[in-house]
Amino acid sequence: MFDVVISGTGLYHPPYSISNEELVTSFNTFVECYNRKHVLSIEEGKIQPLVESSAAFIEKASGIKSRFVTDKDGILDPERMTPRVPERNNEQWSILCEMSVKAAKDALARAGRTSRDIDGVIVACSNLQRAYPAIAIEVQAALGIQGFGFDMNVACSSATFGLQTAANCVRLGQARAILLIDPEICTGHLNFRDRDSHFIFGDACTAMLIERTDLASSSYQWEIVGSKLVTRFSNNIRNNFGFLNRCGEEGIGALDKLFMQEGRKVFKEVCPMVAELIGGHLHENAIPIESIKRFWLHQANLNMNQLITRKLLGRDPSIDEAPVILDTYANTSSAGSVIAFHLHQDDLPSGSLGVLSSFGAGYSVGSVILRKR
Repeated sequence: MFDVVISGTGLYHPPYSISNEELVTSFNTFVECYNRKHVLSIEEGKIQPLVESSAAFIEKASGIKSRFVTDKDGILDPERMTPRVPERNNEQWSILCEMSVKAAKDALARAGRTSRDIDGVIVACSNLQRAYPAIAIEVQAALGIQGFGFDMNVACSSATFGLQTAANCVRLGQARAILLIDPEICTGHLNFRDRDSHFIFGDACTAMLIERTDLASSSYQWEIVGSKLVTRFSNNIRNNFGFLNRCGEEGIGALDKLFMQEGRKVFKEVCPMVAELIGGHLHENAIPIESIKRFWLHQANLNMNQLITRKLLGRDPSIDEAPVILDTYANTSSAGSVIAFHLHQDDLPSGSLGVLSSFGAGYSVGSVILRKR
């Protein structure tokens, strides 16, 4: 058995950003056109009119102010409201592979490693671009890595579930080092015509290098003290899009095949679940909550993160204790907690303890305790 560290992290996001104001302008234009087109049905009470959104509503509901996106024009076009992501031929690297390679190179550089030092690639994310071949094997080929690769999906918890999987591979001697990559094009499965969710997601990709402690040479090492995972089935967050849709009479274009959630139920049920898992995980490792210097939580909703840390600490957290990146990045699914970790780790001194946690559909929750070396 080997001790394991995270020796490098990487981040890539698209060059385009959409502010709340821009998003609302597009959405409200769509609402105005829809209501005008269906005015008779609305007046007769056959359908309900759509309600406009506002930047203030979005920020109050979520804490989000902007988001990075793979395509801006397609999303903001009131007649389309979907990103334009042209299909590539089979001889080209896929867009998820392209994002993954950029984030991976960032992590490798930070760890002082090259592709020759890596034995495996895990791509863990909410929405894989295709069923097969695995995106991870494509990334492996693009980076020139010898070894193995596979994909996995536990929705927004994919990063922590993938981190435990990668750490176990290294701990058992199955690999010297594993690249864990979380490429998320969340805007591709978002219904931008739904007032309650059109603002939630952004696009980004993160990478972490997990390797044996005795081989690591980076000055950015974080010991993986322990990890704990839990899942419980719930219908409150769903994405029903898949290859079997074409086999049903409903076809593949229905909006109920995109991201859906019962937001209030999720908030009520997930927050205590996350706090209980993290609290229990720390207790099992004999670590007092007061010893945790930083919580890198899943960046889904500011109010959720504040409630979870409040339950754990018994008080409101400071911005240093629970850093927020969703104001700029929005919800990037599995990448969110890793973005927070990537951007808010260097200031902590050696010996500092932190918790990386993600939570989402399933329900699924992951907790990883880290100690800076």
